[in-house]
Amino acid sequence: MRLLSSKIPKSGELTIKEVGDPGNEQYAILSHRWGEKEITLKDVESGSYNKNSEAYLKIKGCCKEAERNGIDWVWIDTCCIDKTSSAELSEAINSMYFWYAKANVCYAYLNDVFYKEEFSNSVWFTRGWTLQELIAPSNMKFFNRDWQYLGTKLDFINQLSACTGIPTGILSGKDDLESLSVAQRMSWAAKRVTTRIEDQAYCLMGIFSINMPLLYGERENAFIRLQEEILRLSDDPTSFCVEIY
Repeated sequence: MRLLSSKIPKSGELTIKEVGDPGNEQYAILSHRWGEKEITLKDVESGSYNKNSEAYLKIKGCCKEAERNGIDWVWIDTCCIDKTSSAELSEAINSMYFWYAKANVCYAYLNDVFYKEEFSNSVWFTRGWTLQELIAPSNMKFFNRDWQYLGTKLDFINQLSACTGIPTGILSGKDDLESLSVAQRMSWAAKRVTTRIEDQAYCLMGIFSINMPLLYGERENAFIRLQEEILRLSDDPTSFCVEIY
């Protein structure tokens, strides 16, 4: 796992370190919708990034918030994973639910929201990956596009439950995911979309405590493999009748 320093010097340079066990680290984690041109790990390592770009300002906003909260490190998927390495990408995606759950705080950045009244209309709620990013963290804070604080997951819990279909007990962490049927958990993803078809399955692995290799290019077969793994680990009869997307 790589972490980005929350302390950005006046020069604007971004600094990354590698850690062995994230369970021993204090870090904030970002949940966001990807833009067209994000800053990658290669960009950070080479120092080749536009400090006036939306991507950089998003990273800077996350780092400033973490520093304000007394947290020295942050994890951001766009620049903390070497996506040119299929092995590293697979390990990261299989670990992602754990990383979000173990973070000191998760910052949900809604780049299409200005006011609280627009909160539940954000595109953030339509993406596949943000489903586990909403459920896993115990401490979650929402911010608008200018990094103005909107509130916590608990502040919005009834609104969140209404627009996602996820029970408040799951959102608050009072109830365990395993207490709900496979079909009910799958239903939360029914209206969510991913850029790559395989991610429709991969983004659900953490919700079902599944670990499996990633095979980009397998298309719909990814969801078949996910169902097979769920069936192997569960005696829930609703596993046989699940169709989403």
